[in-house]
Amino acid sequence: MPQESASTPTALIIGGCKGIGRAIAARLARDGFDILASSRQDSQDVVATAELVHQAGRQFTLLTFDVGNREQCRAALAPLLADAALPEVVVYNAGMARDNLFAFMDPSEWQDVIRTNLDGFYNTVQPFVFGMIARRRGRIIAISSASGQAGQAGQVNYSAAKAALIGAVKALAREIGRKGILVNVVAPGVISTAMTAELPLERILPLIPLNRVGAVDEVAGAVSFLAGPDSSYVHGQVLAVNGGLVI
Repeated sequence: MPQESASTPTALIIGGCKGIGRAIAARLARDGFDILASSRQDSQDVVATAELVHQAGRQFTLLTFDVGNREQCRAALAPLLADAALPEVVVYNAGMARDNLFAFMDPSEWQDVIRTNLDGFYNTVQPFVFGMIARRRGRIIAISSASGQAGQAGQVNYSAAKAALIGAVKALAREIGRKGILVNVVAPGVISTAMTAELPLERILPLIPLNRVGAVDEVAGAVSFLAGPDSSYVHGQVLAVNGGLVI
C-alpha cells in the first residue's frame, strides 16, 4: 500500500491506457492509488482502463497530450504541479518502435522513436522534480526494455532510446536520492502486447530460458513493488522482467 497521507495518493502513468500501461494503472489502483493516465487521444483503450481503475474503487483521470510535444506536456501537467495535486508516483511508460536495419533507417524512423521514448521522459517527468524535492518524497519509475540493456539488431533507434533512458535514471538517482526521492527502471523483455504481436516467437522463445513471453501483469507487479514501501532502499536500479533473456 502507498504511504498514508491526508488524502488518497495519486500515481501518474505516462502512456497508461493500453498494454503494459493499462496493467500498471489497474495494479496501482488496487494498491490504493488514484490514477492519472496520459494518452494521445480519448479512445476505447481509455474506457477499458478507466473501468479497471473504477473496479478497484479508485478515481481515474485522463490527460490528453503528445509526450513529444513539450508545450502540450507543460500545459496538461501544469495543474498537477501544486503541492496538493503533486503525484506520489510518476511512471514513464510511453514508447513506440519503428524497427529497421540501421543501414536502411530513414530520419523519421530515428527521430520518432527518440522523440517518444526519450524526449518524452524529459518533457513529462522533469516538471515534477522541483515539487518532489520540496516535499522530500516521491517515486519516479521509467519503463525501459531488455533492448536497452543488451541491444537488438533491427532496433538501433529503440535500443538507443531505451539505453539512454536507463542512463538518465541512474544519473537522476544520484542527483535527487538525498532528497528522499526514489528513481528506478523496470526493463521488460518480450511481453505479450500489441507491440510484440507480430514477432516471430519460434525464433525468440529459444533465447528465453523460461521459454515463454511475459505477461503485462508481471511488469505491473514490478512497478507495484517499486512504488510501494518494500522498495524503500531500492534506488537507481534496473529491475529486469525478461524471463532470463538478458542475464
